[in-house]
Amino acid sequence: MIIVFTGDGKGKTSAALGIALRASGHNMRTLMIQFMKKKGSSGEHNIKEGLSQNIEILAFGSEFFFEGDEKKEHIELARSAWSTMKEMLSKKNYNILILDELTVAIKYGLISLEAVIDFLKHLPYEIHVIITGRYAPYELLKMADIATEMKKISHIFDKGQPAVMGIDF
Repeated sequence: MIIVFTGDGKGKTSAALGIALRASGHNMRTLMIQFMKKKGSSGEHNIKEGLSQNIEILAFGSEFFFEGDEKKEHIELARSAWSTMKEMLSKKNYNILILDELTVAIKYGLISLEAVIDFLKHLPYEIHVIITGRYAPYELLKMADIATEMKKISHIFDKGQPAVMGIDF
């Protein structure tokens, strides 16, 4: 299956991690590639081995990226993430692949939509793919077996409050 979690609301990565945790309870293995997150910046990078023995998380991000920022370093990191993902999948050890913040990487031109669609059409073996991030392109939503839009109704950011450890990262 192809699953997409998108929208401006909270919970896209959390939903994907929830599936990974549930799958781990069935002894299924998950590979999570994070495109826009710096290693050590989110709590999921610090999960103890016993809980995450079936969940492998690899982060390929730098500092926050904003529209108009220099892209060179971010493009190199995204290409490295894509290459590493393909290499890891060649081992055929995973049941689930999470491509976290992939839609943001597509929006900002770090990864081409065409490369993603081609990959999804020619998966190396039967594997469930979960794609997260705002701005999911119509083409990905059309391919998805499940597409969920997280809609923001309210968020602490609207009140000028900072991100909360353990909830937002």
